[in-house]
Amino acid sequence: MKPLIRAIVDTAALRHNLDRVRATAPAARVMAVIKANAYGHGLVPAAKALAQTDGFAVARLEEGLALRTAGLTNRILLLEGVFGPEQLAAAAQQRFDLIVHSFEQLEMLEARAGTDVISAWIKVDTGMNRLGFRLEQFAAAYDRLRRVANVAPDPTLMTHLANADDRRDAMTAQQMQAFAVATNGLAGARSIANSAALLAWPDTRADWVRPGLVLYGVSPFASGTGAELGLRPVMTLQTEVIAVKDVRAGETVGYGGAWRASRDTRLAVVAAGYGDGYPRSVESGTPVLVNGHRAPLVGRVSMDMITVDVTDLPGVATGDPVVLWGEDVPVEEIARHAGTIPYELICGVSQRVYLERK
Repeated sequence: MKPLIRAIVDTAALRHNLDRVRATAPAARVMAVIKANAYGHGLVPAAKALAQTDGFAVARLEEGLALRTAGLTNRILLLEGVFGPEQLAAAAQQRFDLIVHSFEQLEMLEARAGTDVISAWIKVDTGMNRLGFRLEQFAAAYDRLRRVANVAPDPTLMTHLANADDRRDAMTAQQMQAFAVATNGLAGARSIANSAALLAWPDTRADWVRPGLVLYGVSPFASGTGAELGLRPVMTLQTEVIAVKDVRAGETVGYGGAWRASRDTRLAVVAAGYGDGYPRSVESGTPVLVNGHRAPLVGRVSMDMITVDVTDLPGVATGDPVVLWGEDVPVEEIARHAGTIPYELICGVSQRVYLERK
């Protein structure tokens, strides 16, 4: 029995986007970011599709353990590091790379017994003011990390960019300069570029790039789409019409009567709502694809349903296919209608949405 609402994940598009990353930064190794359930695309299946990457980056230990349980032997980087001796022991046992961003984590490594050698990445905070050693602390932290006996020599040096998605913002150049000064003369590979920097700031590509959003075919910039960058959208959120209903001019639709028909209108009631991760904040007029044709959403998004004006689309019937976002109705466009970013939409697809591979 076919589920009503499905997130169809195109694994060939994932591989295409990885190839696009490699073509953009041919001299760099690729740490594919698959945290948060691979941005809503399914952690393990996405990792298997991207198995030719040089490594996987996840946020937390549990994500890395899930990859190992599934039999993936790739290099795995924990972006937040670890937060206790038990986590550190588990990470060492599974041969995870660790980001070290605090003196507490550094002290854990210094106190650790055992001979398992850990590959470490050390993070300098160049202006994000989130994780990482401050510029004035970094040299001392780096020196201490290099003297830990069971940490591999020459840790990778990294930072994270705050505004790389804005090509006109001076902060990225300032962060790059701060990183260059902080790491001048220090041994170790460099890693700076996230998705936006990979595409917009060539000097950030360095030794390792850390693409996330672009792997899923989505643009990291405020305007445009992934397709315009040579990417292919990976997720299609698809559902179907569950009822067709006529309303008269002057009648309202949905909770709060937020939309009033200006003419006699035919509505398609569609099986999708905020309970599935479709954003309640989208406005009337947001495009929906019905039988391959655009039609406007009208009224408020409910938990399980939306209503779409199909007056100008003849022959719409119960069971007809509906695409909420995908190749012909980009998730970037829906995010703009919702007043949010596409990250939030793809990561927010709920558990009751069936993940289907193709």
